[in-house]
Amino acid sequence: MQTSFLPAAFVRNMAQLLEGEMEPFLLSYEQPPNRGIRFREGLEHTCPDAEGPVPWFPQGRYLKGESLAGAAPVHDAGAYYLQEPSAMAPAALLAPRPGERVLDLCAAPGGKSTQLGQLLQGRGVLVANEIEPGRAAVLAGNLERMGIRNSIAVNERPRRLAEAWGPWFDRVLVDAPCSGEGMFRRHPETAAEWHEKAPELCAARQLEILDCAAELLRPGGTLVYSTCTFNQTENEGVIARFLDRHPAFGRGQGRLSGIGGEEGMYRFWPHKVRGEGHFAAILEKEGAPGRETRPTPGLSLAVPKTLETLARGFLEEHVREELCGPVGLFKNTVVLLPEEMPPLKGIRILRLGLHIGSAKGSVFAPDHALALACESQRRLEISDREAEEWTTGQVLRCGEDLRGWVTPVCRGVALGWGKASGGMVKNHYPKGLRRRTGFLT
Repeated sequence: MQTSFLPAAFVRNMAQLLEGEMEPFLLSYEQPPNRGIRFREGLEHTCPDAEGPVPWFPQGRYLKGESLAGAAPVHDAGAYYLQEPSAMAPAALLAPRPGERVLDLCAAPGGKSTQLGQLLQGRGVLVANEIEPGRAAVLAGNLERMGIRNSIAVNERPRRLAEAWGPWFDRVLVDAPCSGEGMFRRHPETAAEWHEKAPELCAARQLEILDCAAELLRPGGTLVYSTCTFNQTENEGVIARFLDRHPAFGRGQGRLSGIGGEEGMYRFWPHKVRGEGHFAAILEKEGAPGRETRPTPGLSLAVPKTLETLARGFLEEHVREELCGPVGLFKNTVVLLPEEMPPLKGIRILRLGLHIGSAKGSVFAPDHALALACESQRRLEISDREAEEWTTGQVLRCGEDLRGWVTPVCRGVALGWGKASGGMVKNHYPKGLRRRTGFLT
């Protein structure tokens, strides 16, 4: 790859910022971009193209550049998430603990949100917000795909959330919209969209979002701010301006393995680490640790008794683990609710908790998300070829004795629901998710 596609003004800015390191920085653009992968627990075997661990997030792995892992059926079923290695750092720095209230304020497409959900281990609550509707829908889909059962996906302006919720969260991540300079190697076409005024324009918007994040974080809580850009205007400059505006905040003491940091700020340079350009900073809000309690959820989520009986009966018969906790009715679907929820009345909600299923008359139909998040009682092991056929909507053959709801499983990964009868499994894979062509052809 040549560097002629880099804007001249960008190169000048980098020369001032890097001083004597400009040559190795430019040489890094001659190398292919780095790729990474994060596995669901215990599913590392599902992709043979994974390599060594990512230093700052050992649960992540590097991925061979030529890998087609994203085209495999087990990817669509949530066996793993493809994520650039440097982008794993902000969630690792935020380091949420199971049971906490966590907010990802600029969350699409969902890489960092699903990583935060992985760290929460199904406890507490993860609220993932995205302001742009189309991207918010992708975010909600990725939360479903990765089985994040204690999540809420919303589509709101950060200011609206700050006014509705106040200081409710233990930890907040702001992976801010930015000028994207760190992604030029990975996406060269974005360099043509960059201009000299972009950093300052982005910085103004980033500060507005951080102002909202400050209002959403409880005293004693932790805030991580990150970008995928190089310039100081959007990075150290934004942090300095934020701290001037918010004296209750100070730099945090987080630690990332394999990368040096100064005053709680970390820079990822492509000529120094095996990753793309990134910046992350950890900030802490003064005050005694504590939580503001609020009535939840502010919505009517009551489930009719007959429908709840059908849902719980299905879970008892078809799901191996016991799913504890309250259920609610969201958009005609029975859902398992997170342990806690902020007030949700008037908030645009795309996804709430774990979707269990819905009733058609007296018959309960399970939701696709339930198969991806929980192990079913009836599992049908299938080959890679059969998995590919299944995800295009075809039926499967099975034994005559297999009847009722079943989950086809490939490489230990459930691929949704089917209904077995007469030696065949009828396909209930969602039509909107079906593949048009095969991975293996």
